[in-house]
Parts: sequence; C-alpha cells; structure tokens
Amino acid sequence: MPPPHQKPENVLKRAHELMGVGQSQAALVLLHEHITSKRSRNVPLTSLEPVMILLVEQSVEQKKGKLAKDALYQYKNISQNTHVGTIEAMLKKFIELAEEKVKTAQAKADEVQSSLETTAATASVDDLEATETPESILLSTVSGEQSRDRTDRAIVTPWLKFLWETYRTVLDILRNNARLEIMYQNTAMQAFGFCLEYTRKTEFRRLCELLRNHVQTAAKYSTQMHAINLNDPDTLQRHLETRFQQLNVAVELELWQEAFRSVEDIHTLLNLSKRPPKNIMMANYFEKLTRIFLVAENYLFHAAAWSRYYNLLRQSASIVASGQGKKSDNPATSEADFSKAASFVLISALAIPVISTSRSRGALVDLDETKRGKNSRLTQLLGMSQAPTRAVLFKDAMSKGLLKRARPEIRELYRILEVEFHPLSICQKISPILSKIGSDTEMEKYVVPLQQVILTRLFQQLSQVYETVDVEFVQNLAKFPEPFQISRDTIEKFIMNGNKKDDLSIRMDHATGVLSFDSDIFSSTKSTNSGLGFNENDSSVQKLQNTPSDIVRTQFTRLTKALYVTCQYIDPSFNEARIRARDEAYARAIVGADEEHRETLARKEIIQKRKEEASQLLARKEKEDATRKRIRAAQLQEAEDKRLAQEQKEREERRLQAEMDRVRKEELKKQIADLKIGPKTLDIDLDNLDNVDSNTIRAMKLAQLEREKNDINEKLRVTGKRIDYLERAFRKEEAKKLPIDYEAQMRKDLAVYEKIKAQTIREAEIKHKENLELKHRLSRLIPRYESYRQSIVERRHDEFEKRRRDAERELEKAIALRRREFRDRKARERREKLERERKLREEEERAAKEAEEKAAKEEKRKAEFAELKAIRERERQEVLEIAALQQRRAEEAEQRRAQAKAAGVSLTKEPEPSQTPRWQPRREQNDSFSQRTSSSTLRGSYSAARHDDIDKSGPPPLALVGSRTGAGGWRDRVASRMLQREPSPKRERSPQLPSVEKALKPSGGAGKFIPPHLRKKAGQ
Repeated sequence: MPPPHQKPENVLKRAHELMGVGQSQAALVLLHEHITSKRSRNVPLTSLEPVMILLVEQSVEQKKGKLAKDALYQYKNISQNTHVGTIEAMLKKFIELAEEKVKTAQAKADEVQSSLETTAATASVDDLEATETPESILLSTVSGEQSRDRTDRAIVTPWLKFLWETYRTVLDILRNNARLEIMYQNTAMQAFGFCLEYTRKTEFRRLCELLRNHVQTAAKYSTQMHAINLNDPDTLQRHLETRFQQLNVAVELELWQEAFRSVEDIHTLLNLSKRPPKNIMMANYFEKLTRIFLVAENYLFHAAAWSRYYNLLRQSASIVASGQGKKSDNPATSEADFSKAASFVLISALAIPVISTSRSRGALVDLDETKRGKNSRLTQLLGMSQAPTRAVLFKDAMSKGLLKRARPEIRELYRILEVEFHPLSICQKISPILSKIGSDTEMEKYVVPLQQVILTRLFQQLSQVYETVDVEFVQNLAKFPEPFQISRDTIEKFIMNGNKKDDLSIRMDHATGVLSFDSDIFSSTKSTNSGLGFNENDSSVQKLQNTPSDIVRTQFTRLTKALYVTCQYIDPSFNEARIRARDEAYARAIVGADEEHRETLARKEIIQKRKEEASQLLARKEKEDATRKRIRAAQLQEAEDKRLAQEQKEREERRLQAEMDRVRKEELKKQIADLKIGPKTLDIDLDNLDNVDSNTIRAMKLAQLEREKNDINEKLRVTGKRIDYLERAFRKEEAKKLPIDYEAQMRKDLAVYEKIKAQTIREAEIKHKENLELKHRLSRLIPRYESYRQSIVERRHDEFEKRRRDAERELEKAIALRRREFRDRKARERREKLERERKLREEEERAAKEAEEKAAKEEKRKAEFAELKAIRERERQEVLEIAALQQRRAEEAEQRRAQAKAAGVSLTKEPEPSQTPRWQPRREQNDSFSQRTSSSTLRGSYSAARHDDIDKSGPPPLALVGSRTGAGGWRDRVASRMLQREPSPKRERSPQLPSVEKALKPSGGAGKFIPPHLRKKAGQ
C-alpha cells in the first residue's frame, strides 16, 4: 500500500523544520517530490502555490536549476488550463531571484577586489627599496591575468551561468502556450538584455537559435490546444518586436552573422504578417541592414539599404504631416535627419567599387548561380522588385532631389566624380574632401572604397588617351592626403585584379616600369563593370575621344545612321511614307481610344468582381479551415483523453506491481534484519532482491557467519602472537631505563611543585591585599545600600500586594463568569436532551404505528390469498371429478361397442318419431348416478353427451375450467335447460344398447361407430 499523500500545508511545515536544522537540501528534495507527485494534480492551486514559491527560492539558493525546471514544468501542466497567472508569478519570481543572486555576487566580487587592493597597498614591506620581489614578478608573469578576472570567474561566473539557464528554462516552459505569450516575449527581452550587459556572445547565439526553434515548433504544432497562432496580428507583432530587439543586440555585440540571420527572421515574419509594420521599426530594420552590408563590404546593397531608409523617412514625413499616423510610430523627420540620410545615400552610392584589391571579397557581382541566388535573397530582404544597380541608385537619388539636402562636401564629391571627372587634377580636387570625410567617424569607412572608384575611373580614362604610361606618372596622379596614401603595391594589385576579372586590359613591364594599355581594335575589353549595371549608355565615365576599338565596334552603327539621313534627303517619298504612317498611327490611336477606355473599364469591373469572388472564397476557406481545426482539436482532445486514460491505467497497473514488489522486498529486508547476528549484516544487495527468497537468505547468513568466525579466530591468533613478542621486548627494554626515568621525573616534579607553590602564595597575597582594600573602600556604602534596598523592597511589596488584590478580583470575576456559563450550558444541554428525547419518542411511536398498519395489511392480504387458494382447490377437485367421470363413460362406451361387435347383431330399423327420445334411456340408466351428483355432475354429463354428438373417435376432452361452488356456472345452466326440453332433431343421441342376445339398431347419430356388416342396412 503506497504511503498517504501529504497535504501541502504539512509539506511546507516539514520543509521549514528541515531548513531550521540546516537540512536545506533535504527540504528541497521533499518539496520537489511533492510537486512532481501525480496526486498533486488534484490539489487546489491556492494550497500548492506557497510550496512552489519555497521550492523556487531554495532551488535558486542551492543552484539546483534542474529540480526547479522539473517542478515548474509540472506546475505548468497543473495550472495552465485553469489559471495562468500563477505560472507567470512563479516564473517571474524565479528570474528575479536569479538576477538578485548575480547582483549580490557582483557586489561581493567588488568587495573582495577592493579588499585585495587595500591589503596589497597597505601590506608591510620588508625592503622599502625593493617593493617587487622576484616571487611576485614570477607569479605575475606566469598567471597572465589580473586578480579581477580570477575573482569574477570564481564568484560571478557561476551565477551568470545559473541566470542563463534560468532564462532558457523559462523560455522552454512558456514556448507553446498562447496565453503565456506576453510573458514569453518579456523573458526573451530580458535574456537579450542579459547578453548585452555581460557581453555573452556565445549565449546570444544559442538564444537566437532557441527562439528560431520555438517559432518552427509553433508552426508545426499549431493544431494543439492553446497553441501559438502566427496568423494572429498581435502575436506576430510581438514576435516582430522581439526579433527587432534581437537585431539591435546582435549589432551592438558586432555579431554580424547573427544580425543577418535576424534580418532574415524579420523578413519571414513580415511576409506572414497581415498588418503593416510601424515605420519606426522598418527604419531601424534598414539602418541595421546598412551596418551589416557595410561590414560585409557589400557596398551595392549597402547603398540600396540607405536609399530605402531615405524613402521611408520621406514617407513618414508625409504621413505625419497629413495626420494619418502617430508621431511616435514614425522615425524622426527633421531637416538634420534628412540631410544626414541624403549624405549617406550619395556617398554610399559613390563608394560602390568596380574592382576590389581583395581576391576573395569584392563588390563585383559574379554571374554564377550562387551569386544570383544570393543577390535575389538580398533584394527580397530590401523589399525591392529587382536587383539594384549603381545607375538606378543615382537616377533615383537625382529624381528625389537628394543633392539639395546632402552636405556640401558630399555634393562637391559627387560633382567631381560623376560630372567633372578629370584624371590629371582629380587628386588635387578631392584631397580636401577626403580629409573632411576622414575626420568624420561615421563616414571615414567610405574612404577606401572611394579610392577604388577613383582608380577605376583614372585607368579607364587613361586607356582612352594613352597607349603607354609610366607607373610613376600614375602614382603621382593617384596621390591622396595622409593617412590615405596608396602605395605602388596597391596599384599593381588593383591592376592585376582588374585584368583577372576582364575589367581592364593593361600589361605591366616591371623592368622599365611602364603600363601598356590594350590597343587591339578587335578586343572585347569591358570599360565598365557589367555586373553592377554599367553600359556605354548609362556609364558616367567621360569619353575624351574614341579609341580604335570603339571606332571598329561602332562602324556599322555609324554607317546605318548615315544611310538613313541620306535617304531622307534623296528620296522625298521616304519622308512622305514615314509621315503617312505616323498620321495613320495617330488616327488609329484616336479611333481606338474610346474602345480601349471601355475595355479598360470592363477589365476593371472584371478585376473587381474577381477580387470579391477571391475574398469570398478566402472567407469560405478560412471558415472551413476553422471548422476543420475545431474538429481536429476535438479529435485530438478525445485522443488525448483516451491516451491519458490508458496511461493512467498503465500507471495504476505499474503502481500495483511496484507496490507488490515493494511489500515483498520489505518482507525480505525484515527477514534479513531479523537474522542479523553481530555487527555485520548479510552481504546482499538490498536494491536487487528479485531472485532472493527466505531459504537463500538463511543459507547466505550461515555461510557468512562461518566465514566471519574463521576470520576472527585467525586475527586473534595472529594478533595475540604479535602482542606477546612486542610486550616482552618492550618490558625488557623498559626495565633498564625505569630507575633513571624515575629519578628524573622526581626531580622535575619537585621543581614544578616548588615553582607553583611560590607563585600560588604570591598571587594569594596580592589578591588578599586587593580584597582588603576593596572591602575598606566599599564599607562606606553599606548603610546607603541597605536603606536603598529596604525602600525598594517596601515599594515592590506594595506593588505586589496591589497586583495580587487585582488578580484575585479578576479571578473571582472569571470564576463567576465561568459558573454562569457552565449553568447556561447545562441548561441548554438539558433542553436539547429533552428535545431529542421527544423527537425520538415521536419517531418510535410513528414507527410502531406504521408497523401495526403494515401487519394488518399483511394479515388481510394473507386471508384473501388463503380464500382464493381454497376456491382454486375446490375448482381443481371438481375438474378432476369431471375428468374421472368422462373417463368412466368412455370406457363404458368402448365396452358396449366391443360387446356389440362380438354379438354380431345389426340394427334393423331407425327409431320412429313418436318413439321416446334416444337420450331418455340413458337418463334412466343414469338416474342413480344423477342422484349422487350435483350440478357439477350434470355439467359433466352434458359435456360427455356433447362429446358423443360431435363424433370424436378419440378420448373425450377435459373440461378444465370449473365454476364456483354454490353458484352455478353457464355450463350448469345449459345442462338444466337441456334436461327440461326436447332434444333438437338435428342432434340425436345414441339409443340404449340392448343385451348381447338382441341385435343393435343404428342410431343415425353423429359420432357413433357402425360395424362394416351393418352399414348397408343402416343406409336404408
């Protein structure tokens, strides 16, 4: 039988008792076992909540996160369907206690560190000229770390780890319940703050992965009860806010890969959301994207992100100005903000490099499928319909008037690079601008990519004018201010990368230091970066003159243009046909305008109708999905109930089996304890008693006792022998030195005695003198002390008497009150007793009366039943008599037929009408019988006669339904009437049988047997 389940109050009391005696760990185990017990599911939450609070406190105090996690999971399963507020309270308590422990550990670490520093500063130094000893220098060299780090690792780090586990536990508990979603998001925010405050980069990565897994799990188990519904706008908005905070923390910790994954998470949630996000959130989104792309050196998408950010600022400004949105939901749109955003848009677009000096990382967009897929994904993250290009970004910036709002140095930089670029004076013009940009910490990062763009433009324009140039000449042209100088190695690396990517075609002669540009007129050298959207039409590289390759490449184009112009001048019909075709096109356009307008309107109506149908279809589908979801939820709930019932049944079976095993093991353990002999017990594993019985235990005990006996005897023998030898040797050596030691000890004891005696006498004399002085000094105070003491005693005696009298009066009042209460209680009890006796007497009387009535009814029923039984018995006797009479009459008839057949006499003639009726002789024969029978006998005679009339060959039927005695039935009345009247002509009785000597006459009645030799005569 399992132990009885304790109440939460008793468990709480026992836990406090254990904590009071220093058994905190045992108290925690007790609380954990009570919470995780199956019987605790039926305990009210108001009783279980104090137990849970104490468990959380002790778990944090003892750093038992696993026990707290198990208990919190169980507590959540108990209360999540009734009251989720208590779960939130427990989890908040858990987090608050863990955070307080971290703060306490930090304060303790600061105190320890300050004490160490104070001790080190104020410690005594043996050598004032050598404050650092060789040992301290060696220790500081070997340790390699400061004492502060060691202190934090020993005191603060364990609690930081526990706090991190606390956040993980709480998030795991809250992840799959929609009613705990707000608490889940708040906990995630707190975890982000923890990672940011203590710079926990590894924990932050794990936290991001944990949140992603939770979102995937929520989408997978969306059909369960209280599941997270990502289609709910409020739920999705909360998840978006959490992901934006995650993005901010990732950027602050400079975890750019996690920041990019956070951006992908945000983009996925934005695609699921039916509600547009706030502009302030999207502004933060694009601002973080700019930082991510800048760190990744993806300057193209970095500029595109800044462009999207500027467009969002313009949109927010128009919304706030028109009053369509709240100012708090939109980013700041002051003139300074617009100027800053416009400057960054322009400088980021200008910094998009064509060739990178790095082999593995460059702004060049390759045309392979991997790069295409990556660019497509980045384009989707920016919410753009197509991949951005440098020309498109500049075109969009110019159309929105960014030059007017940009800073002056940025406008000047744009004019020099894109409008008035000249290779011989570029560095002189751009040096002051680069110096000003380099002094700005936010724009300093754009100097290097701008240098790449300047070098690209420089070589592109030099290739149009020169065939060969000196490297020193190029290096002089590409001079930048300090500290942005470009070395010759950088220029050579730039040229090699351009040649490798087929953007430049330059050969370098290191012997002479000369650069040779490609002069092959049939070469396919690209003058711009096609991967970034450059071509000859939209390239901003100025054409100083056409190169031979340009002339060859555009020869057919120029020829076509010249022929076209010649045709216009030579053949007037060419112009007329062109003008006529133009006029016809205008006429067709005018004629088809109305038709096109009507078609447009019709198409608009069709589109609107299709939209309505699509919305209706979507609403119907959502309704069906909701119905299916509800049915599915009901089915899942039913299946869950069945599963729980099955699990409960299995658990009950396992519990019964475990209880049986436990009882059996306890019996075996009791037997083992009963068989215990001596200080040792049986060598049996008490945890494995499955294959052990009583006989085995006894046998093992006997064997073990025998072994122990032999071991003890052997040890005694060896020990005795060894002790004998040692004692003999000790005594032999001791006998030699005992006199000397005795003399020395005597002298020592005497000296000590004399010394102690002298000291004791001296101390006694001193103490005696002091006591005499003290006595003389205090003897003057004795009279005053006695008088004061007497006054105190008298005053206290008066107070005592007064209090005693008051106490006696109170006691008398209390006694009188108790007596009055006692008399009242006795009187009340007497009245209640009389009332109970009266009610009991009335109940007994009512029960006796009911019993008498029931007995009278029973007697009456028995009398009626006896009377009915007697009537039935009489009727049964009458029926039996009638049956016996009918049997006798049948036997007599058979005897007569047998006699007639034996005599062989035939009937000669039929009876005449005037003859006496045929039933008269039978009546005469039966006169004696009729005199002995009653009306019942007459009824039997009538039945027998009737039986003869219906010509039955078998035995006569029994008349089983009788009549009541003393009151003639219908059969008696019919028989009496038939005796008083003549028989009907149709119903003739058989005549009286003659003697054997006379011939039988046929009666002609129905049902009479006629022998074969008499049938012919009977027919006459």
